Amino acid sequence: MTDTQRSDLPVVILCGGQGTRFREQTERKPKPMIEVSGRPILWHIMKFYSGHGYHNFILCLGYMGDIIKQYFLNFAAIESDFTVDLSAPGKIKYHNEDSLDWTVTCVDTGADSMTGARLRRVAKFIDADQFMLTYGDGLSNVNVPELVEFHRQHGGAATVTGVRPPGRFGELLVDGTRVTRFSEKPVDQGRINGGFFVFNKDFLRYLTDDDGCVLERTPLEQAAADGQLQMYAHDGYWQCMDTYRDLLHLEADWNDGDAPWRTW
Repeated sequence: MTDTQRSDLPVVILCGGQGTRFREQTERKPKPMIEVSGRPILWHIMKFYSGHGYHNFILCLGYMGDIIKQYFLNFAAIESDFTVDLSAPGKIKYHNEDSLDWTVTCVDTGADSMTGARLRRVAKFIDADQFMLTYGDGLSNVNVPELVEFHRQHGGAATVTGVRPPGRFGELLVDGTRVTRFSEKPVDQGRINGGFFVFNKDFLRYLTDDDGCVLERTPLEQAAADGQLQMYAHDGYWQCMDTYRDLLHLEADWNDGDAPWRTW
C-alpha cells in the first residue's frame, strides 16, 4: 500500500462515552482526554496510527465533546512554544519543528448514543470505500498495515482484532479466521474484541441511527452470522484503560522509555 493510500484511509475513533469508572476525572473531562504521562490517551492513539502512515481522523464526540473540540482548535498552541506579537493582534509564530499532517474531523454524535449510532452518524464524513475504527481508551502495538491488508485479502465487510487479555471480557468465537459468533459473555476465556477494526463502507448497512444501536451487539453479530466478519489475531501488546490501575500500567509502560505503541 502506498503512503498516499494510507493517508487517505480514515480512522474513526469513538470518543463519546462517559467513562464512569474514572468519575473523579471524567467529571471534568471526557475519558479520551485523560492523560497518560502528560498527554491525552487520544493523542497517543492518533500518534500510533499516524506513525503507521494514517493521518485522516474522524472523532465521534459525545460526553463533554466541547473539550475535545477546544483541544484541537488550540492544538498548535498546546503542543508548541510560540511568540505572540501584542502589537499585531492575532499574529502568532509557532516554534514547533515537529508539525503534524493530521486532518481531524470532530462530529457531535449525541450525548447518550451508543457505539453503533455514533458510527452511523459520521457516515457522511467517510469518503473512502474502507475505513478503520477504534475506541478512545486503548493502546496496542498491532501492525496496522498488516491488519488492513488482511482485511482486503479476505473480502468480507468487517475485521476485528482479536487479543488475549485477562479473562474478564467477551469472546470472539472463530473457525480459523472467520468469526462464527460474537459473544460478550463467554464461559471459557478466549480471544476478545481488542478494537482496531477495519470495515468496508457497506458495513454501515448493519447500523441504525437509533441511540441504542450498539456496534458490538446486533451489527457485528449479524455480520458474523452472514459470514462477513473475520478476525485478525494479535498476540502482542494490548492494554485498555478501563480502570485507574490500567492507567498506571500504561504510564509505567510509557515511562520505561520503550512504549510498545510508540510508532514515531
